[in-house]
Amino acid sequence: MSNSQKKLSEMAKTNLPLLIISSGEPAGIGPDIVNQIIPEEFEARLVLLGDRDLLEQRAVRYKSSIKFIPYDPLTKEVPANSLEVLHLPLSRPCQTGQLDQANANYVLGMLTRACKGCLNNEFDAMVTAPIHKEIINQAGFAFTGHTEFLANICDIEKPLMLLVAGALRVALVTTHLPLREVADAMDEDGIVRIVQILNLDLQLKFGLSRPHIKVCGLNPHAGEGGYLGKEEINIISPAIKTLKQQDINVSGPYPADTVFTKESLQDADAILAMYHDQGLPVLKHVGFHNAINTTLGLPIIRTSVDHGTALSLAGSGHSNPGSLFAAINSAISQYNLLKQHVAAA
Repeated sequence: MSNSQKKLSEMAKTNLPLLIISSGEPAGIGPDIVNQIIPEEFEARLVLLGDRDLLEQRAVRYKSSIKFIPYDPLTKEVPANSLEVLHLPLSRPCQTGQLDQANANYVLGMLTRACKGCLNNEFDAMVTAPIHKEIINQAGFAFTGHTEFLANICDIEKPLMLLVAGALRVALVTTHLPLREVADAMDEDGIVRIVQILNLDLQLKFGLSRPHIKVCGLNPHAGEGGYLGKEEINIISPAIKTLKQQDINVSGPYPADTVFTKESLQDADAILAMYHDQGLPVLKHVGFHNAINTTLGLPIIRTSVDHGTALSLAGSGHSNPGSLFAAINSAISQYNLLKQHVAAA
C-alpha cells in the first residue's frame, strides 16, 4: 500500500460506523478474541473497551502486531494497523483463567459505559465479549444476563433476545429463567409484544420486508390438542390470532421437534422459541463458532458472541474469534440498514 493509499484508508475509517467492543470477563477469552481483530477487515471504526494493560498482556500471547492507541472521540485519523482503546482499569489485577469477584464492578462498568455511549450517540453500536454471570452474582449483584442488564439501562421493559447463525434466526419469549418458571412467565400480551418487536426489527435491521415468523409451542407436540398441556390453547394460539389481525406474517404453534427441520425452515425468516434451551441447542449445533446474539427492542444496536468465557482456554493462544467477528459484521450491517431506512423515511 502506497503512502497516499494508506492515508486515504486512515481517513475513510473516521466516516464509517463507530463501534464500541467490550472485552468481557477479564479472566476469560474475551481479551484474547478482541486481540485477534484485524481492523482493516471491517468496514467500521472499532474501539476496544477494557483495561489497556490487560489487553496488551494478552496481545503478547498472540504475537499481535496491532498497535493500541488511546481512544479520542475527536480524532480525525486512525492509523493503519491500530485499534483504539477506551481504557477502563481493572478493579484488581487479573490472573488468567481465575475468576475474581472484585472485578465484577469492572465488567458491569464496561457494559454501562458502552450502553450509555450508544444512548448518547457517541457510538453507533456496541459489541460484547462473553461475561461470567455466576461470579457477578457471587459479588452481590443480581444479574441474569446482558439482555436484561442493558434493557434496564435503556429503561426498556420487554427486550428480545435473537440468536443468528447464517440464515437461521431464533428469538426467545423467555430468556434466563429456571425451567420451572417458564410457563408462569408466559402470557398472551407478552407474546404479542415480542412478535411485534421481532417483526419490526427484522424489517429495520435485517432488511426483510415481510418476515415470516414461526412460533413454537411450549409442550411436546405443541400440547397435543390440550392433552399434554394447555398453554398452546390458552396463551400461544390467541396471541397468534391477534398478531394475524395486525397483518403480521406469523404462524403456529408448531412442535419444536419438527419446526427446525430443513423443510420447515424453508419458508421461515425466524423461529420464536418459548424458552432458552428450546431454541438455542439447534442454533448452536448449526453454527457454534459463527453464531451471534443480538438484543432487539432496544434504542441501540447491540450484538454479542454466542459462547461463554472458556476459562480453560484463556491465554492459551487457541481461542476462536469467529463468533466475535460475526457479531461485529452483524452490528455494521444492522447500522447500515437502519441508516438506509431512516434516510428513506
